[in-house]
Amino acid sequence: MSVHATGFHHPGLLYRGSAEYVAAVADFVRSAVTGGDPVLVAVPGTNLDLLRGALIDVSDRVSFADMAVAGRNPGRIIPGVLLRFADDHPDRRVSIVGEPIWPDRTELEYPACAAHEALINAAFAGRDAAILCPYDVVRLDPSVIADAWSTHPTMIEDGALRDSDRYADPAVTAATFNRPLPPPQPDAESLVYDDSLAAVRCFVRRLATAHLPGERAEELVLAASEVAANTVDHTWGFGRVTVWTEPGLVVCQLQDTGHLTDPLAGRIGPPHIRHRGYGLVLANELCDLMRIHSSPAGTTIRLHKLR
Repeated sequence: MSVHATGFHHPGLLYRGSAEYVAAVADFVRSAVTGGDPVLVAVPGTNLDLLRGALIDVSDRVSFADMAVAGRNPGRIIPGVLLRFADDHPDRRVSIVGEPIWPDRTELEYPACAAHEALINAAFAGRDAAILCPYDVVRLDPSVIADAWSTHPTMIEDGALRDSDRYADPAVTAATFNRPLPPPQPDAESLVYDDSLAAVRCFVRRLATAHLPGERAEELVLAASEVAANTVDHTWGFGRVTVWTEPGLVVCQLQDTGHLTDPLAGRIGPPHIRHRGYGLVLANELCDLMRIHSSPAGTTIRLHKLR
């Protein structure tokens, strides 16, 4: 694939083993560097170390990020990693290696990861960019590889680039991952709220500070307040906030009668951060995972903080 063709390109790279991975990604990066593109390599830690070593000759012209840190929450990859890099280089074509799905991703995280891959196509429509997404065929479940064919317009397999015959409209594909969430833990505590954001903050703070250090507890409080503000501003009736713990996690869930119809909600910020619509983006930034299930019957947003 030529990374210098105009327009947006989003190929999935199917690789088997570290040698094939390094060779394919390094070829993509070197081609982009030669063409003068700003380049970002955002992959999880072990793979990041491999690529730093392989690309040492061009490392001064490549930005590197640990996706396991920057993209721990898949909902913040589009606004906080991909678009941020593109916006830092206005009026230039950018080339990015983004690996949001790796074998240690949990079943809880995966629907948000797969929706992210579909929604890249909507977020970057009309932009001049190439985003290469590697997939470990050996270690990832076959169902994950099957999903990659539906979220990427083109695929690279055995060194050959070809159109995906399973690629579908990004919004339609993302909707398949809009899945109901399991019920809260039996010992969860809940609060029904109307227009009192202070009550939501006090409730979440009381429960979060028992399990999280001060700054992380306050991040969860702020994220919950931002989501609750959407309830107050955009829905009728009451909202419900519920907090509980799971192994290694503090979970805060907010439910209301609204219906989120924009699949990019929380993944694309408004032009200025104080405009309406930034709340879900901020919640994504503050949390280690945000899962959303929305239908005409209402919306459930679940915020996760690692303990």
